[in-house]
Amino acid sequence: MKIVIVPHRESWAADFAALRDKLLGAAPPGSCVHHIGSTAVPGLPAKDVIDVQVTVPDLTLVNDDRFESAGFRATSVYRDHCPPGLDLPAVELSKRLFKGTARTAHIHVRQRGFFNQRFALLCRDFLRARPVAAAAYALIKQRLADRFPDDADFYYGIKDPVFDIIVEGANVWAEATGWREPPAD
Repeated sequence: MKIVIVPHRESWAADFAALRDKLLGAAPPGSCVHHIGSTAVPGLPAKDVIDVQVTVPDLTLVNDDRFESAGFRATSVYRDHCPPGLDLPAVELSKRLFKGTARTAHIHVRQRGFFNQRFALLCRDFLRARPVAAAAYALIKQRLADRFPDDADFYYGIKDPVFDIIVEGANVWAEATGWREPPAD
């Protein structure tokens, strides 16, 4: 898949809303849904892929057939990367990943309380609150996509560590502001 960064689209919020109800119907009871990633940050350029986090009480309750019936194809991705310098148990990075079949979307199903579940929400909220950090992140993504549009491994190989730097600032921001996990979107 070619990596193309496009200007922010107001339609991304509505695209997320259209996915939300389908996902809640597929998710186990007690789950919640958040719009995450760059498309969830107003004004931030992004790939035209809606990232959604479904927070579940327990990953073992996830039923692939229910997600597939709702229009989301299961992938073989079961873990997020570990930021360099952290020694996290593998379970803290575990997830299920589904892809939208009607609308390009990545559905990250993560367990409540795990490192990766908090990471996605914290970074989204930090970028929403800190426009300079969001603009710098946008510039990095745009330059990477311009230079390596056909090399996703290289693009993510640089983008992911940059995001790990962002989370360090986000953690300081969270402590200073009393940030807590927000309710479902």
